[in-house]
Amino acid sequence: MDTRAVLDHHIAAFSAGDADETLKDYTDESILITPDATHKGRQAIHAFFSDSFSGLFKPGTYDFGLDTMTIEGDVAYIVWHATCASANVPLATDTWIVRDGKIATQTLAAWIDPK
Repeated sequence: MDTRAVLDHHIAAFSAGDADETLKDYTDESILITPDATHKGRQAIHAFFSDSFSGLFKPGTYDFGLDTMTIEGDVAYIVWHATCASANVPLATDTWIVRDGKIATQTLAAWIDPK
């Protein structure tokens, strides 16, 4: 899969709130870096998404808006916003480095404003 296909799958799986499907984009060596923690490997990344899908991004409780998407080779970058039941996310960014059809590294930063 090329970078665009991986990103499209990732966004669709995230939108569905499916941690198992989201995890298909990662390997045991993948790293997800957030302001609060670095999640290394599929188990830690799965836990991060499971928590997200049972909390702030519980399916059916938020509206997601994609503001910018840039893909250059194996790097993808998005700027997005969301209105959630318990918070507003007026600005967030993700960056992915994709290797061999899987996400090797992802960074996430979000301004989360609780309601």
